[in-house]
Amino acid sequence: MPAHRLDRRSFLTGTLCLAGWQSRELWAATPKDTLVLAQALDDMITLDPAESFEISTGEIMGNCYDRLLRVDPSNPSQLMGDIARSWTVAADGRTFQFELRPNLRFASGNPLGAQDVVFSLQRAVLLDKSPAFILTQLGLKKDSVRQRVVQTGPLSLSIQIDRDLASSLVYNCLTANVASVVDRQLLLGKETNGDMGHAWLRTQYAGSGPMKILQWRPNELVAMERNDQHHSVKAPMARVIVRHVKESTTQRLLLQKGDIDVARNLSPQDLDAVKANADLKLASARRGELIYLGMNQKNPHLAKPEVREALKWLIDYDTIGQTIVRHIAEVHQNFLPAGVLGSAAERPYRLDLARARALLAKAGLSQGFKLTIDMRTVQPYQAITEALQQSLRQVGIVLEVIPGDGKQTLTRYRARQHDLYLGSWGMDYWDPHTNADAFARNIDNSDAAATKSLAWRNGWDIPDFSRRVDAAVMERDATKRARQYQDLQADFRKVSPFAILFQVVEVAGLRANVDGFKIGPTGESTHLFNVRKR
Repeated sequence: MPAHRLDRRSFLTGTLCLAGWQSRELWAATPKDTLVLAQALDDMITLDPAESFEISTGEIMGNCYDRLLRVDPSNPSQLMGDIARSWTVAADGRTFQFELRPNLRFASGNPLGAQDVVFSLQRAVLLDKSPAFILTQLGLKKDSVRQRVVQTGPLSLSIQIDRDLASSLVYNCLTANVASVVDRQLLLGKETNGDMGHAWLRTQYAGSGPMKILQWRPNELVAMERNDQHHSVKAPMARVIVRHVKESTTQRLLLQKGDIDVARNLSPQDLDAVKANADLKLASARRGELIYLGMNQKNPHLAKPEVREALKWLIDYDTIGQTIVRHIAEVHQNFLPAGVLGSAAERPYRLDLARARALLAKAGLSQGFKLTIDMRTVQPYQAITEALQQSLRQVGIVLEVIPGDGKQTLTRYRARQHDLYLGSWGMDYWDPHTNADAFARNIDNSDAAATKSLAWRNGWDIPDFSRRVDAAVMERDATKRARQYQDLQADFRKVSPFAILFQVVEVAGLRANVDGFKIGPTGESTHLFNVRKR
């Protein structure tokens, strides 16, 4: 039965059977030892942390995989040891040493030592999937990673980078999901044709986090269970079930009925209804996530700077902000989210049809033209697209919508097959370089490029911007570094093929008996393993 159908019997029975229970009666509410969430999971593509690069999967990885370090969810500029007990950097700023906690184990029961961390980092670089650049930018290349990431003892390892970088960048990169520690012994036992267990891990689990993945059924659910082997966290919930439910109203009705404990994708109207219900409550936090419009420079119209600027004057930021994304996003027009080093607050653009028409006339396109837009079929993207469609129509631009689920639209976008793309970007780690590298750096614009940033996806060939991004990441003076990013953003706003629209403020609806649910600033820092129910 489709996940959007409001059938309590099928919903709860499916959840109970998945957990391996013999249910003798229908529950009037979710079981006390199980947290049930509803959210859109249509962007999930793989469970291998060396390949996973989608927002929904990032949260699953953050709950089910350990890494050397984590960010403090309450203060993301601060780092916490995860499996690392201590970490130091040599005087030259290029050699980073880590000592692990003793007596660590994977969920499989296999011991976790330095060789597993070394294997995990080397594996991510050698597989060279989408998120590998987070590590390769440190100088950990395929031909050298085995010499640069080495075990120095049963519980110790060192990482040697190849250039001067801000130490905070290196540490923050190691909090990213691509740096998750995987079970070497288990994966080598699943290896096929030297793939280090990659084919198997795309749908399976090999971690040591507070929760462990039991099952993933694409576009249906992810089921997790408490990992009793974890070194420090004993999750209050025995199980966490995340159900794929795209529609906001369906999520709210399930929450009101008690069929779920948490609703993650509620519209402003449904949030109002939750707020007015004494049995429910809200949890919210500003996220390091942006909603943006990408303009492919392979389209000859979009390659004209006047057209790019015109599109930025054709978005009704304030009206959309006050209606479609009310409560759930704030108008933001810079590639660094608020709260990150170097972030900027300038908002120069607004809806201005006259200015847009003048720019289109200057580009020789006053008679209008046609564009397509790839759009994920969940809110608020659909409603934002409709608003954009209406404003573009007023200046003669016909916008054809190509709808799809998250996986479909991402696949087209990553292949540079779009004209316009409306999507979101979440920070991979809490350092300004992650977004500068994505939006304003493209060192090879060829179709066969090794590094495929957001700038590359939109065909933006920018050697000067790329050099400036590389200079900023090497600046160790935080004040000077922040100024460099602010200058980059000022120029980026004027000429880039991106219209940054909003910064996400995630608001979730909760049953009143749910405690400890805190939305993190990044996807992997929303820790479901801390949630309990009364």
